[in-house]
Amino acid sequence: MKKHLQTYPENCIACHACESACSSIYFKVDDPLLSRIRINDAGGAISMNACNQCGICVQTCPTQALSINSQGVVMLNAKLCIGCYMCVAVCPTNSMFIHKGQTVPFKCIACGICTQACPADAIRIETKEN
Repeated sequence: MKKHLQTYPENCIACHACESACSSIYFKVDDPLLSRIRINDAGGAISMNACNQCGICVQTCPTQALSINSQGVVMLNAKLCIGCYMCVAVCPTNSMFIHKGQTVPFKCIACGICTQACPADAIRIETKEN
């Protein structure tokens, strides 16, 4: 089974509560650029971006800092990461993020904190067969 964050942009009200919850829990600041999920509401249409746990980045990492855990979630070992950002470059969904001042990239690990914060049921943790 593969655990992942499933987004439902048609339900999203662009309140950004998910981004706030995510950045607050992982970086201790309320900053959408430090969120592992991104909401784009520019231009009227809402889009949501979070890692789908495809694993392409794992195959690219030269130091094996990325791996897939038993739940099918791609995890980053910051101690092994050399900050080459090859994972960022190959991510087909642009869901591996970098931020000024951070030495390693970051991504959604399907923890569910954003789902708890979302008032519109626009984000769910789901599992699917590999």
